[in-house]
Amino acid sequence: MDTGHTAWILAAAALVCLLIPALALFYGGMVGSRRILNMMMMCFGGVSIVAVLWTLFGYSAVFGDSVGGLGLIGDVTQYLGLGQLMPEDPEAAVPVALFAAFQLFFAGITTAIIAGAAAGRMKFGAWMLFAGLWSTLVYLPVAHWVFALSAEDGSVTGGWILNGLKAVDFAGGTAVHINAGVAALALSLVLGRSANWPKSEHVRPHSRPLVLIGAGMLWTGWFGFNAGSALAAGNSAAVVFLNTAVAGAAALLGWIAVERLRLGRASSIGAASGLVAGLVAITPACGAVSPLGAIAIGAIAGAVCSLAIEWKFRLGFDDSLDVVGVHLVGGIVGTLLIGLFATEAAPNGVNGLFYGGGLALFGTQALATAAVLVYSFIVTWITAKIVQLTVGLRIDPEDELRGIDLAAHAEEAYLTDEEPVRLGSPSRS
Repeated sequence: MDTGHTAWILAAAALVCLLIPALALFYGGMVGSRRILNMMMMCFGGVSIVAVLWTLFGYSAVFGDSVGGLGLIGDVTQYLGLGQLMPEDPEAAVPVALFAAFQLFFAGITTAIIAGAAAGRMKFGAWMLFAGLWSTLVYLPVAHWVFALSAEDGSVTGGWILNGLKAVDFAGGTAVHINAGVAALALSLVLGRSANWPKSEHVRPHSRPLVLIGAGMLWTGWFGFNAGSALAAGNSAAVVFLNTAVAGAAALLGWIAVERLRLGRASSIGAASGLVAGLVAITPACGAVSPLGAIAIGAIAGAVCSLAIEWKFRLGFDDSLDVVGVHLVGGIVGTLLIGLFATEAAPNGVNGLFYGGGLALFGTQALATAAVLVYSFIVTWITAKIVQLTVGLRIDPEDELRGIDLAAHAEEAYLTDEEPVRLGSPSRS
């Protein structure tokens, strides 16, 4: 057991956990003041239900021996309840229980990302049911494809994308961001548009400072997400840390540059969104490219995602907080550009087109991207339809206009001047 590696992964897991309140603040600031509590509850609630399922069978489904050796899903009974991970394994560099906790937050944050597409119009109970079903039916199989490594001696078979196709995805561009982004598209199509979309006054961002604070916290937590995926305190983690830092910065600049050219101003929401788009894009590529490659990927992702958020208006789907434009598009950009910018000098040790590797890697990345896109969209759409036909997805139209916080939680985020709280009187819950 290496205490240095263990200390780093403990810290990295805590940083990934920080992504949960960070996302809640980022999303919460972008919705109306009568929607923020529900938005934050969707983030925390979704992660919580996934954490329980992860303990029961989720870890086994992802990291258990692949059923039938097909690389499609792990044996859900292998680590049932995770009790088997408690004894110390002196051969392991870090405790297996710690690795399970680290990956737990990956599963949780992936599910929470989808919530941004349903802001303000989805029943909270329906969301919780959907989150549990989606993580089971979509996230667990895809994570097995991408993250489960086969044993060198053949005793354990991992996922087909990682071990058979040999696509490069250092920290989850396919399993996390493309997966969540296309799921958000499917859910938004089944859920339908908000009232008075796209000109609803009650859906405007109510707190841009919260958005920027959330984005800054996401940047911080992302270092645990990416650099922690090296699973060791060493040079690989350091390179990934550096690439993550500069890609986010370059994407922020790329997004606001496009805004400046198109609209004549650089917005705070755009800066925050650009930063996140860069972090999304560098997630699969952070171990495959140089710092200059990371800057290029970040800048391209920031510019492309800035343009992509307009697609929802042209195509007529209501993705409330641009999960599709940022996570789906950013994830695709980062995953595909590995085929161009990858260098064998980076930890992944492979060359893309610009370093003499030809187009083979680009084709591999495209196939992995397509597989996740198709599977996630179809199964998410079916899952959302099942929830719609059983418990219903949408809140009442009157509650949507009045604000989902009161309807779903009987609470308000902010006290108003019309209803002051007097000294000595009970505060409203």
